[in-house]
Amino acid sequence: ACLLCRRAEVDPDIYGCKLEKQGLCVHVFCLFFANELFQQWDKKVGLMGFLPEDIQRTIKRAAQKRCFVCGESGAAITCRETGCDRSFHLPCAVEGGCITQFLPQYRSFCWEHRPEQAVEAAPEENTTCLICLDPVEDRKSYSTMVCPTCKHAWFHRGCIQGQAVCAGISRFQCPLCRDSDVFVSEMLAMGIRIPFRLPSWENSHAYAALSERHSRCDASECLCPGGREQAEEEGPWHLLLCCSCAAEGTHRRCSCLTNSTASWECNSCA
Repeated sequence: ACLLCRRAEVDPDIYGCKLEKQGLCVHVFCLFFANELFQQWDKKVGLMGFLPEDIQRTIKRAAQKRCFVCGESGAAITCRETGCDRSFHLPCAVEGGCITQFLPQYRSFCWEHRPEQAVEAAPEENTTCLICLDPVEDRKSYSTMVCPTCKHAWFHRGCIQGQAVCAGISRFQCPLCRDSDVFVSEMLAMGIRIPFRLPSWENSHAYAALSERHSRCDASECLCPGGREQAEEEGPWHLLLCCSCAAEGTHRRCSCLTNSTASWECNSCA
């Protein structure tokens, strides 16, 4: 088990892999979030730059503190708010409503002092999470979050965290408006861990079809002599894809579109 959080099995995508050296076993992010534990400039010394003697001192200090969430000792993380002494284990953060910001300063906050989304928005009645499709709460909360850009995309904290792990920093975006810049900054501030790696599906053959362009005419009656799969660069058999979903297409002639028509929208999107 990790000597800082005392857990043997946790999600490495969230808490980092376990490092073992000189009789020590710790999760990467348990090190980064621990109180008064600093990384050396030379990352080759100790455990990723954390000196074994410093880690031992941190473990001894944490043994004197109890986690306000689970009640067990060994809480190495304390809320950054001045005067607040609430301490907790990293894997207990979500259950306790805490926010841990996976940014270079690695700041942590308890449920009372955690940052909240500033965007003014409230979900409409019967709004569901865009990811799992289950209902969300009737307001913003620790568990119910909203995109700060479009203000219409609502999702559960656990659901958007799962999407962040799969997408990685290069593809993580709002599931509705596709904004990434403002969205990523907001999610990081709200404690969502976004791995700095390529999306998981780029290494999976199961998702290969998602990157392929739609290439057939879906008109109710295809008039092309070469069939639905034929597509030319211009003229009546030029294939236009739906400008909204790109999941359906039509030959110009099959939908009575002129050569000057630059875009087309399928019936579902229209």
